[in-house]
Amino acid sequence: MSSTVDDLKTAVIIEDDPEIRHILSEVLESAGFSTVSVGNGIDGVRAVLTYRPLLTTLDVNMPGIDGFEAARRIRAQSDTYIIMLTGLQDEADVVAGLGAGADDYLLKPFRPRELRARVDALLRRARAGGAPEPAGLTQESAGPTFPGARPATTPLPINRAQPLDAPGIVAVPADSAGEREPVVMAPLETTGGDDWLVHRDLRLHPENRVVLIGGDDLELTRTEFDLLATLLESKRRVRSKADLTLVLRGESYVTSYFVGDADKRAIEAHMTNLRRKLGDSPTNPRYIETVRGVGYRLTSDQV
Repeated sequence: MSSTVDDLKTAVIIEDDPEIRHILSEVLESAGFSTVSVGNGIDGVRAVLTYRPLLTTLDVNMPGIDGFEAARRIRAQSDTYIIMLTGLQDEADVVAGLGAGADDYLLKPFRPRELRARVDALLRRARAGGAPEPAGLTQESAGPTFPGARPATTPLPINRAQPLDAPGIVAVPADSAGEREPVVMAPLETTGGDDWLVHRDLRLHPENRVVLIGGDDLELTRTEFDLLATLLESKRRVRSKADLTLVLRGESYVTSYFVGDADKRAIEAHMTNLRRKLGDSPTNPRYIETVRGVGYRLTSDQV
């Protein structure tokens, strides 16, 4: 299977375990992706900057640089969706992965069907939000490239990794997600396509995906932008962590769904990063306040 860098259905797989690489390739190719597979973090960063994928899967424990550092380097120059795959289960590791720029975090051993579902959810967000294709990267910004690579502005043929002989088997444990909270959703308020959403000196344009603070551009990840847009649309209405999870999945109009504790911790981590970029303090917030035990909402318009 071959494609070009302009193909929106390209995925880069960064994984040092050949069996897992094989499984990831099969899952993503069944979802319509062309795949590029590499076995370490350094080559993974180069592959993302060269092939400009829509999606990147990233292992945490790899030779060279680990997945956290690879995610930071990728996120500094690419808007690719990042799904981290790891056996690390501590909450601090999940927070670190999301803080490094990952959009989702999946524990090993994973279920291929769950990975496919999470990928589909990310793609729904792209369609619903009208996110633009990631901006082109120059050869200088990409750094060293693979032998024979051409500048990133030139279409590159993608050679899919050859299938490996090792059997694609992952042990699947019993469901250990713990208690899950049922959620009943209400539709989001929407604004006109050309309208800016404004709160104090913060301005957000949903269609152009631009955020300004006092006239200065603010660089946000896709997830951070979607969270902020949801809060601005909701004004003073409190949005729970479960609400925000479903918004990010593109399922905000689902009448009933289940959201687990890991999803809520992910929202907390994304919110921490968003507040840091806004220069907002949780104890004395200017833009976003926490409603303890419930969720988040905008602060009052009054200074």
